[in-house]
Amino acid sequence: MANVNPVGWFDINVANLDRAKKFYETVFNVKLTDAPVEWGKQSFFPFSPESQDISGALVEKADFVPSSNNTVVYFETEEITAEEQKIASAGGKVIQPKMNIGEFGFISIFIDTEGNIVGLHSRN
Repeated sequence: MANVNPVGWFDINVANLDRAKKFYETVFNVKLTDAPVEWGKQSFFPFSPESQDISGALVEKADFVPSSNNTVVYFETEEITAEEQKIASAGGKVIQPKMNIGEFGFISIFIDTEGNIVGLHSRN
């Protein structure tokens, strides 16, 4: 097993994207970038696709309910399908099968054994 940090992305779910965007830009003195409209209402924290730095996005959800579990962490993987095939047998459930996100690759979303929503990301 490689000793590499597998975390590559996070989503912070919000009720009001404009309000949340202003908050994070003010607190961290950064400029967030709006995602393409077809991806839904979300804004990205600064990042470079060529960098190994971890980044993420604010994501507006129509049915958002504030709680302590509204951040989605994405784990990097070579090819999502391998991990997806292990999720159910390990006690979890895939809730968003592998989905194309354009030039950024693919994502998948699952629920772990503790009820946490977690994501997978791959370039392939």
